[in-house]
Amino acid sequence: MSRAFYVTTPIYYVNDVPHIGHAYTTLAADVLARYKRLKGFEVFFLTGTDEHGQKVEKAANAAGETPQELADRVMKRFQALWEKLDISYTDFIRTTQERHKKGVADLFTKVMGKGDIYLGEYEDWYCTPCETFWTETQLIDYKCPDCNRPTEKLKEESYFFRMSKYQEQLLAHIEANPDFIQPKSRRNEIISFVREGLRDLSVSRTTFTWGIPVPGNDKHVIYVWFDALTNYITALGYPDESGNFSKFWPVDAHLIGKDILRFHAVYWPTFLMAAGLPVPKKVFAHGWWTVEGQKMSKSLQNVVEPNMLIDKYGVDAIRYFLLREVPFGLDGDFSHTALVHRINSDLANDLGNLLNRSTAMVNKYFGGVVQAPGVFNEIDSIYREKTEEMVRQVDAHLDELAFSKALQSIWEVVSAGNKYIDETAPWTLAKDEAQKDRLATVMYCLLESQRIVYFIISAFMPQTTVKGLGYLGWNEAPDENGLRWGGLKPGTQVIKAEALFPRIEEKAE
Repeated sequence: MSRAFYVTTPIYYVNDVPHIGHAYTTLAADVLARYKRLKGFEVFFLTGTDEHGQKVEKAANAAGETPQELADRVMKRFQALWEKLDISYTDFIRTTQERHKKGVADLFTKVMGKGDIYLGEYEDWYCTPCETFWTETQLIDYKCPDCNRPTEKLKEESYFFRMSKYQEQLLAHIEANPDFIQPKSRRNEIISFVREGLRDLSVSRTTFTWGIPVPGNDKHVIYVWFDALTNYITALGYPDESGNFSKFWPVDAHLIGKDILRFHAVYWPTFLMAAGLPVPKKVFAHGWWTVEGQKMSKSLQNVVEPNMLIDKYGVDAIRYFLLREVPFGLDGDFSHTALVHRINSDLANDLGNLLNRSTAMVNKYFGGVVQAPGVFNEIDSIYREKTEEMVRQVDAHLDELAFSKALQSIWEVVSAGNKYIDETAPWTLAKDEAQKDRLATVMYCLLESQRIVYFIISAFMPQTTVKGLGYLGWNEAPDENGLRWGGLKPGTQVIKAEALFPRIEEKAE
């Protein structure tokens, strides 16, 4: 029976234009999904769009269209970008789909049936852009503490979820499961938030109509977070708890930006506890990207547009840079200088150059045909061991969602390959007929180590892998068995590689 793995991105709000932050989370989930497939897991990888709420209703009215028309138009932008970024999602959920509405209504009814949702009255300061109520003490000069925009005092009838009831159960769960909220700094933040005391949560609205009606009282629509978070189970077929739900739930990893951590690490698990459903195994909150040292904002016109980056530098260069540059979980800074530097040094000089040198030599010395290796010297054994150790390291790093460390381990083997060429000096061996076996062994080690490198970077840079393996005479899709040394068969025809990543003139940038 194959092992199952479930990974999600947040569902992105259709009132947004896809930017580098969205691309970053989705790419991280994609690398995880591709890697687990390589390792033989059955993977369910979910992304999608959050299409309800007051902001969408207002924006649609302003644009002279229905909220559904706005959602239909904007979700295509996300799908088009994911296609361009090579995102291999299993399913794309939209909160306006019938399957989702049905699941949300069922969860609401179930929690209500247990007495954990009740009708009351809500009065507080509301921020429309953030769709959040604040107490007066949380406001800064009567402005929203998150976005600094004016708030208004609202009083309305509302259904409440008894979140306070689950405070101790949630704390106990967080403390018993150190990996549940990652990284550690975010875990500590949530523990102190929960310890301060959980209030009951308003889970319905009457001031707008664009949402899922409360079962049995359609004067109310279900509030955005109860609606949106439920996507993670409705995509698996919930309320039907057989099939995909029984196979993939609880989720292995919810990947999110740190701004929505509280909703995922407090609201969502308590909703699930109330419904008697298992809570997620892991919620991982990554950092934010600044641009050339400044916060991204529409007013500064410095929002990095992923489509333009891909057109300019190529998809795999962007995939590599975003996950290599910054440890996942910390804030990062995007700069064109840093990107060009990574392309030139890591991709063109290290990775591309190694393939280029190796395939050129095999063609020059052996007519492009892989020879059977002879006896290994100490230097060959060290290179082989380093390659095999890298496979183990990448596995451990990706279990921790340490993408940049995984890439670092891979590039240490790439650097070791370039060093191995300099130390074994194949051009000298080629001059001596008596050294032909030795030369064959050196060339085999070089090509085999790179084959394993291309297998393992297939999760990060799928197109580069296809090209690299093609030059090495390997035309099948990578799989777990191919991560073992010895997969390259003598007699394989190797093609002299073209530049995988042409160098970019730094001055021109």
